[in-house]
Amino acid sequence: MRWTIALIMAFSPAAFAQDDAHLIAFTEGRYEDAAALAQQTESADHLAFVARSRLAEAMSAPDFVPPPRLLDEAEGFAREALEVDPAHIEGRLQLAIALSLKARPLSTREAMRAGYGETAKALVESVLEDDPQNPFANGFLAVWHLEVRRRGGAFGASVLGASVKKGRRHYQAAIDASPGDASIHWQYARALASLNAKKYRAEIETSLQAALDCRADTSLEDVMRRRAELLQFTIQNEDRSVTQLLATEML
Repeated sequence: MRWTIALIMAFSPAAFAQDDAHLIAFTEGRYEDAAALAQQTESADHLAFVARSRLAEAMSAPDFVPPPRLLDEAEGFAREALEVDPAHIEGRLQLAIALSLKARPLSTREAMRAGYGETAKALVESVLEDDPQNPFANGFLAVWHLEVRRRGGAFGASVLGASVKKGRRHYQAAIDASPGDASIHWQYARALASLNAKKYRAEIETSLQAALDCRADTSLEDVMRRRAELLQFTIQNEDRSVTQLLATEML
């Protein structure tokens, strides 16, 4: 299952007041440089930032296949951040994203056995306990509910307590808190199109347009907007099966 929403989170400006080079490199899509610069300081903020950079590079893969090496590195740095500060919000979010991406190529049975999805969900729910309005945690759970409904069907979703209704609720909470974030709109639209491109077409197109209306302030946000453009074109010009297949493959 794929939960990929929290990559474009904004770190506290105070945390990086002395080393904007991290942020500049990340914004420009120079993720190797961003990670290398952040690794010079082993604070929880910087370790989470390294994980974030590794995940951004993985998410930007043109073939939508995140390199396993980058996912392993992101997981490792996120775990290191949590060793420094077990309550670190960004560390928890980045670890959840890394685990969800590692579950992506697995079958439903394999993913359940590995426990990646449930661990990721628990991490994000713990973030919401500390920060109920966190847009990226809510965005993550919006996608989680839709992905579980798609992969597990009605029965599997009921067992895990997942539903489209709950997904919508988390999406609304996310955009209420951060309406101008293209990644939140994009990921929700992609997950909904993957579930049923025909049934939810109007809702999908609304979210895709919202993503396109957002300003792209980083290289990664620009990638998300271009993917939204591709899916918008596909849903308008291809049949349901083509649209759903593309949405399922995309990041």
